[in-house]
Amino acid sequence: MCPGEANIDAFGVPAAGSPDFRIELEGHLLRGLRVRAFEPGRPLRLPVLERSEEKLRIRKVLTTSADPRNARRKVSNYARALRLRPERDDLALSSRLIKALHEELMNGVKGAYRYPGEFRRLRNQIGWPSRYVPPPGDLVPDLINDFVRYLHSDDSVDSLVRAFIAHYQFEAIHPFMEGNGRVGRLLLALSIEEWCDLSGPWLYMSDFFDRNKDYYFDRMFAVSTDGDWSGWIQFCLEGVVDQATDTAARCGRLIDLNRDFHERVQHIGATSRLSALVDDLFSNPVVRVTDARDRHDVTYPTARSDLKKLANAGIVELLQGAPQITYVSRLILDVIYGD
Repeated sequence: MCPGEANIDAFGVPAAGSPDFRIELEGHLLRGLRVRAFEPGRPLRLPVLERSEEKLRIRKVLTTSADPRNARRKVSNYARALRLRPERDDLALSSRLIKALHEELMNGVKGAYRYPGEFRRLRNQIGWPSRYVPPPGDLVPDLINDFVRYLHSDDSVDSLVRAFIAHYQFEAIHPFMEGNGRVGRLLLALSIEEWCDLSGPWLYMSDFFDRNKDYYFDRMFAVSTDGDWSGWIQFCLEGVVDQATDTAARCGRLIDLNRDFHERVQHIGATSRLSALVDDLFSNPVVRVTDARDRHDVTYPTARSDLKKLANAGIVELLQGAPQITYVSRLILDVIYGD
């Protein structure tokens, strides 16, 4: 299979025009989506998704930003939200998890006053004039219950297809007053992790969706208006191929960069501790002196001296504006988040 190509027939999804299509996928249409309100004569549109949080927020932290503190907070919130499930055994894929993710993602950022961790009770709309009017607030609890039941249903559809069906449903419900895009993308990554037996939430679709934003909206719109699940799933599977290919290439570049970094520390007199610091950077490319001190059980001056050596080797550089002395490996970040 080549990048950008995906054979939907291999996943057992019938074509949109086939007699079996409506029968097989009718159960995946949330009943609330059949009764949602929209202005007569105005094209129905799905939510305008927020920009790729993984890539865009990191860039905002490391480049000029009108509000760098807010950008840093969003990155921190996203990292904490990713850790919620590993740290909380009681948070299965559920309405509790959805609310917990939203509360974490909205903590201390712009829009935090708009009911973090609570499903909306008020009518909402996307765009002005409205491009899409989600279901009324009084329907949201029942729609989320339907959504969660689907997450735990015995479904014969392929796991990836199932995850993208669920993603469409969540975005169409639009259960929060703000932050639905962030929650939806994170929930998609967690669903793929669980249903595809990944060791972590490694497959992120945000970049692909962002690069193909107009087509992304068109394909979801076609599900709402024409029941074209086949076109939506085809688009998403092409995205999986694209993102998986891109991720594999980035992993290869990271392996090469790790080898290069170790060669650099050899030239400055490598110690086992410096080598360990290099490897640590590939888990977290941003490191405070206090982090290095605590992780390697050394004094603060020793940890600071070690990081200065890495800086002199061109491996890390001082992060300006951080509240503590902090170093960052931009070379690693460029591989992970660069185009």
